[in-house]
Amino acid sequence: MSEEHAHIVPYKTFAIVWIGLLILTGVTIGVAQYDLGPLNVWVALGIATLKAGLVVAVFMHMKYESWLFKISLFATLAILATFIGLTFVDVLYR
Repeated sequence: MSEEHAHIVPYKTFAIVWIGLLILTGVTIGVAQYDLGPLNVWVALGIATLKAGLVVAVFMHMKYESWLFKISLFATLAILATFIGLTFVDVLYR
């Protein structure tokens, strides 16, 4: 039997997260105006990770899922990050 739980998230939460995403987008644009050298990519990736985390947690209701589903999501993302990192290393040393 399937258990269905209705997760009613108030509109205020969605509005706060949306404003947070807009602020982070502004921060991304602001940081792009400065030359941070090799840190440009890392700062942009960090901000993008924060924005993606907000979307996954709130809009995709990940905070209401079971711990097994959360672990499998993070394991999948870790494997993806590993493959992308290894690709960067391969391209860097060609």
